[in-house]
Amino acid sequence: MRIAVLSDIHGNLLALSAVLRDLAHRQVDTIVNLGDSLSGPLQPSETAAFLMAQPWVHLVGNHERQLLDFEPERLGPSDRYAHSQLSSEAFDWMAKLPPKRLLNGEVFLCHGTPRSDIEYFLDTVDARRVRAATPDEIDERLGPVSTAVVVCGHTHIPRVVRSRKGQLLVNPGSVGLQAYEDENPAYHVVENLSPNARYAVVEKRGGTWSAQLLAVSYDHAEAADLARQRGRPDWEVALLYGQMKAANGPLHPTASSGG
Repeated sequence: MRIAVLSDIHGNLLALSAVLRDLAHRQVDTIVNLGDSLSGPLQPSETAAFLMAQPWVHLVGNHERQLLDFEPERLGPSDRYAHSQLSSEAFDWMAKLPPKRLLNGEVFLCHGTPRSDIEYFLDTVDARRVRAATPDEIDERLGPVSTAVVVCGHTHIPRVVRSRKGQLLVNPGSVGLQAYEDENPAYHVVENLSPNARYAVVEKRGGTWSAQLLAVSYDHAEAADLARQRGRPDWEVALLYGQMKAANGPLHPTASSGG
């Protein structure tokens, strides 16, 4: 069994297309999408139309929930732009997506943690920085989930760890956005230091589960140019460099554009 795990596309259809071209050579059985698919200044409507046509396993992330639950004036700039572009069909589609799911009895899918779509699972915000979560933190966030594999997104940070029980825990990273700033639960910056699109392949062979984290090149300069045209220099820099500032350049505020 081979499962492709995608998350945090954030309306970056260019990055998603590159991931799917890469996937075409990997003979996966199932594709899962862990949510935060549309929010951002790039191509939310086009990305929604594409995703709605795919027979994948889709989850709702925190940004879909915000798009559904909040009035536009309460949304940040990324959600507000997506809200202005999405069709009623896209909203209906999002409203039907589950926040978590059990796949084939062995793989638990969630966006953040099994209990929350805004909680970091395999990482922890600590003194304005993001560090790998401790085994105690992971166990507490895992709760009663006992499946062989748990996959999550939300942080945009690719990571593979084992729980104390031996469970394989996987965050594929983000397809569409490799750096962001956020103020929750405290101000912090996430930077993957590369513009490459990220995803993972989780595989069961001989009764054992393993995971491969993958980074895919794409025309990130074109995506960055689109962000610039939309008046989002923060996203432009993040898409170009996988950082929140260019070399010797100023930090651009993102108004919680990721996560």
